[in-house]
Amino acid sequence: MTADREAFRNETVYFEFDRYAIKASEAGKLENIATQLKQTPANKLRIEGNCDERGTEEYNRSLGERRALSAREFLIKLGVGGDRITTMSYGEDKPADPSHDEAAWAKNRRDEFVLLKP
Repeated sequence: MTADREAFRNETVYFEFDRYAIKASEAGKLENIATQLKQTPANKLRIEGNCDERGTEEYNRSLGERRALSAREFLIKLGVGGDRITTMSYGEDKPADPSHDEAAWAKNRRDEFVLLKP
């Protein structure tokens, strides 16, 4: 499948520190993704969970996975087939902002969504 990282670039979901629950303010982004996926049944989705640099590498990898799984479950509840969604965690390995302050950390606590086309 061909990976399209731009399709959902504006739908990045952000998380609170040390949390993986989807915030109400982020739900609309997942609703947009679900709508698009339901319109194109051949497409699939990869959810990439990310963390800020605080915490151990192992902990952050686990937290990133919980974040990705949280978004996956949300999308399934919106009617997207679970067989169309894969998850992976980058932990702290792929920061959106490499700075070391709260503003950067807030950008790094996120799920990114990659559209997979046949």
